[in-house]
Amino acid sequence: MGTTLNPHAEAGEGAKNGSSGSNGSNGSNGSPANIQDLLTEKANEGTRGLDTRSAVEIARIINQEDQKVAAAVRKAIPEIAQVIDLVAHSLRQGGRLIYIGAGSSGRLAALDACEIPAYFSTSPQTVQYIMAGGPKALASPVEVNEDSEELGKRDIARRRPSRKDVVIGLSASGRTPYVVSAVAYARTLGAKTACITCNPNTPLAHAAEICIVAEVGPEVISGSTRLKAATAQKMITNMITTGAMTRLGYVYENLMVNVHMHNSKLIERGIGILMHACAVSREKAVEVIKSAGRSVPVALVMLKAGVDKPEAVRRLARAEGNVRRAIEDSTMDI
Repeated sequence: MGTTLNPHAEAGEGAKNGSSGSNGSNGSNGSPANIQDLLTEKANEGTRGLDTRSAVEIARIINQEDQKVAAAVRKAIPEIAQVIDLVAHSLRQGGRLIYIGAGSSGRLAALDACEIPAYFSTSPQTVQYIMAGGPKALASPVEVNEDSEELGKRDIARRRPSRKDVVIGLSASGRTPYVVSAVAYARTLGAKTACITCNPNTPLAHAAEICIVAEVGPEVISGSTRLKAATAQKMITNMITTGAMTRLGYVYENLMVNVHMHNSKLIERGIGILMHACAVSREKAVEVIKSAGRSVPVALVMLKAGVDKPEAVRRLARAEGNVRRAIEDSTMDI
């Protein structure tokens, strides 16, 4: 591999060493031919002279720019909703959600994947991440060629994506060859594919079946996609996994009822959820949670449906973990 500067790479996402990938290098499919043409790389006229501003002024400028992020994400809600249902269907069928990204995008993917087991009591295999350079790249830059299509293909192939799975590529530029090739390869294997990017008409958009584009515009510091672009990606990954888990019934009303009570904070959270949802005293909530084997969903079904633990467990099994269905479905009464 050579050591030429790759036009695909972006600040915060692209390593600068290695051979150029073929995707999008000549502006095919209507994508910008040069990285300087990307919205996320353009100079922000509203932040000129940033280095001359006071701390308060810098904070205000960044805050003003951040307010544009939610509006950009709002425009992508139709595509986000499609991906939510796609992921929920996949997980219901025993499939997986696999994120793949590099740099800031990869770290955000890892963050979302790592938080799901704690908040929704899912297996760590349910929502996974692939980071260019591996886990060590989460804490610090490593010598990895994320401009390499072959590495992207290799890393996703190791997870053996199938028709049951959803693979989501994250790249603020939408051009990172590592991510583009991984998504394209997963699609050839039958996996459902989506992407999250902040530029329209990119190679990644053409590689994935569903493209979520949050056009946040130029960054406060030109090309620093760890700012608005990263914030948009964080918001969108939150929406996808929270939406999917809610569709699966792991949320009751707006309560995180599938929480695992592994520490004192989570134990108190579980007790509070039961008190709020069932309008019972703390003493009653503690009593039922204990009899339910420290399971908030089981305790909730016991109280709401007026059944014992074995029946609550059976109902949840028949409802595939959907708490509301377990409580309300009259066909559960046997």
